[in-house]
Amino acid sequence: MSKFLTGKLKALKPYTPGEQPKEREYIKLNTNESPFPPSAKAVEYAECEARRLMLYSDPECKELAKTLSESLGVKPSEVILTNGSDEVLNFAFMAYCDESCPAVFANITYGFYKVFAAVNNVPFCEIPLKDDFTIDVDDYVNSHGTVFIANPNAPTGIALGIEKLEKIISSNRDRIVVIDEAYVDFGAESCIPLIRKYDNLLVTGTFSKSRSMAGARLGFGVASEKLIEDLTRIRYSTNPYNVNRMTAAAGVGALLDDAYFKDNCKKIIENREWTKGKLKGLGFEFTDSKANFVFAKHKKIGGKELYEKLKAKGVLIRHFEADKISDYNRITVGSIEEMKTLVDKIKEMLGE
Repeated sequence: MSKFLTGKLKALKPYTPGEQPKEREYIKLNTNESPFPPSAKAVEYAECEARRLMLYSDPECKELAKTLSESLGVKPSEVILTNGSDEVLNFAFMAYCDESCPAVFANITYGFYKVFAAVNNVPFCEIPLKDDFTIDVDDYVNSHGTVFIANPNAPTGIALGIEKLEKIISSNRDRIVVIDEAYVDFGAESCIPLIRKYDNLLVTGTFSKSRSMAGARLGFGVASEKLIEDLTRIRYSTNPYNVNRMTAAAGVGALLDDAYFKDNCKKIIENREWTKGKLKGLGFEFTDSKANFVFAKHKKIGGKELYEKLKAKGVLIRHFEADKISDYNRITVGSIEEMKTLVDKIKEMLGE
């Protein structure tokens, strides 16, 4: 780093994204991308807007906001569109956390929360998960800060039911509760219907996973009109053209192709359960994931060893070094062909 970097950033530990290697072809099961291409309508709509890239995008994303709000059953004024869900999460840290209101989140969860807290110079409190990797709801009741919960959680994939989440939301009426629903479409229940009941609730989502648009960078937040006004104030103070023309158009196309979206989600859920069955037969243990990945460990092979041996065989999975989860690996659910290859490579490994 240079000598000019400010003191508050010198100690910053950036988020570590999943590997995107170029040295060889891999079966990529490490970054929770969809194995399916984007909707043909999404591609068609994006191609049309490519001819107009000399013009700024619509800062209000009116057409996309209207289409998304209709899909979610809310008003356009209750939605904000962002450059991936990471951006709206960062906005929430900026808007609702400070010295008097720390961020509160689990000690094993999406790694960006800690980075957002650090880069925004706000204190944070990490609450340990239980031994089975589940969240103890009572730990978040009457919290002394802004609560961030990934549901389903990452990297465990475990989801809380609506009644448990509502207990957290209802007990923190003077604090914001952010529910990060990046993986909700793979088996969990969304909290979006609760935004009219609770004006302290912000729900975030993404097109990256279930709508096959990770490379487009499109996310959103859903909340009361007043909260959306807060977040829009920050967006207009940082980058009002945060969603480019092609991405906004692709988002509209993806939303209009609902059958394709639902079919892909169904396939990924089926592939996830098939993979869990095969892994169990090979001696693996795993959490009850409701996401597009499996969080698994083997009785006889360490997490890092499994990761390294699979990488050598051309299959990438995600390993984490944190002590409590170092024996586990997060395995993205790909196509059934990719999952069969994964199982075959593991069988090879166990036989070596």
